[in-house]
Amino acid sequence: MDQFKQISAFVNVANRGSLSAAARAEGVTPAIIGRRVDALEERLGAKLLLRTTRRVSLTFEGSAFLEDCQRILRELQDAESSVSLGGIRPGGHLKISAPAGFGRKHVAPLLTGFLDDNPEVTARLDLSDRLVDLVDENVDCAIRIGEMADSSLVSVRLGEMRRVVVASPAYLEQFGVPPAPTFLGEHNCLSLGQQRGWTLRVDGEVKVVKVSGRFECNDGAVLHDWALEGRGLAWRSWWEVGEDIAAGRLRTVLDEFAAPPVGIYAVVPQRRHLPLRVRLFIDLLRSHWRDRIAWNG
Repeated sequence: MDQFKQISAFVNVANRGSLSAAARAEGVTPAIIGRRVDALEERLGAKLLLRTTRRVSLTFEGSAFLEDCQRILRELQDAESSVSLGGIRPGGHLKISAPAGFGRKHVAPLLTGFLDDNPEVTARLDLSDRLVDLVDENVDCAIRIGEMADSSLVSVRLGEMRRVVVASPAYLEQFGVPPAPTFLGEHNCLSLGQQRGWTLRVDGEVKVVKVSGRFECNDGAVLHDWALEGRGLAWRSWWEVGEDIAAGRLRTVLDEFAAPPVGIYAVVPQRRHLPLRVRLFIDLLRSHWRDRIAWNG
């Protein structure tokens, strides 16, 4: 019990910036908070806080220790919530990473609904196409598209989707339909960059086909807009262009050369006990995406 009080006092002081603010939060005097922090530092043999009459700051050891303490307190809160009031009540902070375009369209709407249903949970959604480091960046769950290779992480398959080559009817009327991937060199291909190819099935094997064109952009949404404007061919995910295909704004080409679907995964750090809020959010994603056959065209 003493150890828990010491850790709780340390976290409160670090988060609130003063002994008096931490004391008000715990309903005790600043002197008691100070003694608890002193006892914790003495037991650990390390200085965690630098205290002056005006403010409190963390030492290097204190910053590292704070992250572990916050995680422990969150997991304790989840454990208590799971059995309190006769039902599951997740709480704490949820940090999620997702690819920018996919996250904007398919993660953000589900997250707001999840928070509405779980008012004791707060969340941060980071949208980025880079491969985030879950441990170093303290990410609870990352949404990734494509086959998983990192065995140090735990992945949960949520669904799958297919990528297709598309163009506007106006472009195809003017420049024709490529009958095979070898004819892509005769077309203006809208790409993320010449070093990035399109994955297609060629001669019975899945290969990366190099493409080129007058337009390049590192933002897939821009490539999508350019394809709608008739600027060229684009290789896009069905979740992004499916509505345009259904409405006739875009048409697919090279369908018989399309690569197999790829998986959509929730990736979490290797943990014995996954926080309740993370487990419930992953369950929500899986229930919504598992049967999204439309994403496969």
